[in-house]
Amino acid sequence: MSKTIAVIRGDGIGPEIMDAVLRVLDALDVGLEYEFVEAGMAAQQHTGELLPQATIDAIARHRIALKGPLTTPIGGGFSSLNVELRKRFDLYANVRPAITFPGTKARYENIDIITVRENTEGAYGSEGQTLSEDGEVAQSLIRNTRHGCQRIVRYAFEMARSQGRRKVTAVHKANIMKTTSGLFLKTARDIAREYEDITFNEMIVDNTCMQLVMNPHQFDVIVTTNLFGDIISDLCAGLVGGLGLAPGANIGEGAAIFEAVHGSAPDIAGKGVANPCALLLGAAQMLGHLGMEDRARHVREAIRATLTAGDRLTPDLGGQGTTTTFTDALIERVRGG
Repeated sequence: MSKTIAVIRGDGIGPEIMDAVLRVLDALDVGLEYEFVEAGMAAQQHTGELLPQATIDAIARHRIALKGPLTTPIGGGFSSLNVELRKRFDLYANVRPAITFPGTKARYENIDIITVRENTEGAYGSEGQTLSEDGEVAQSLIRNTRHGCQRIVRYAFEMARSQGRRKVTAVHKANIMKTTSGLFLKTARDIAREYEDITFNEMIVDNTCMQLVMNPHQFDVIVTTNLFGDIISDLCAGLVGGLGLAPGANIGEGAAIFEAVHGSAPDIAGKGVANPCALLLGAAQMLGHLGMEDRARHVREAIRATLTAGDRLTPDLGGQGTTTTFTDALIERVRGG
């Protein structure tokens, strides 16, 4: 059975790493077909729009998209294309794994943490943003809803249960932000009672950051609000060597978009040395979402084996290879298994 997905190659190094990832997916022979659409600077150059209606329609039609990094130009229009896509499709769950791979600049061994971040509410909303006429006072509204808190916490517990994980930590600042963070914490406590098979604990966000640095192995699944999740997920990426191995999934009821969370890296675009691992790990998340967890596991094992062998690695991974040679090494292992 074939499945068509929308593919956004992206800006900067996006097209290079996307082509590499699609080569690996084709080698897996999982029946994927692609409809290529545009967003970001490439879309603006070709259509005059950063997010064309054709792209929105394709994502809505296929319900699955694989996206390269996008550049949002300075000036009018969207504050962030990624935020706009999340709002358009109500992609409320941002799922960011942090997994240790060999041969990287990881600070620790055997890290396997997933941050589940609420993706549509909180401090990243555009509501209530004002700047006084004299430019001296800026303010914005932080808005959480019980519905938003319920569905992100429930998503985290359901994901933990389906993956055989043992612990969910709710991260908050309810000691100070007694209404917005307090609502999240109360909701998390209520829902946790429904999952007696999973250990639940709660932790203030500043302590969480310290504990992640001191003893990250105590964490399994972290669930939190938008701003805290943005910070914590990047902190976790730093524990395992940086954003070069950091994928992300943006999941809603009607659609899901999978991506690398790093930027478009225009300084190395076109040089053929970009590391495709983050986007490939995002594609592995996509395979799991499509019910092909065995194939997702196979991709991760191929990455692990290639990094262990030090085989044709890109410069950021300590090698002298190229995007193409590294992808060749990955494909050999994918086909060999």
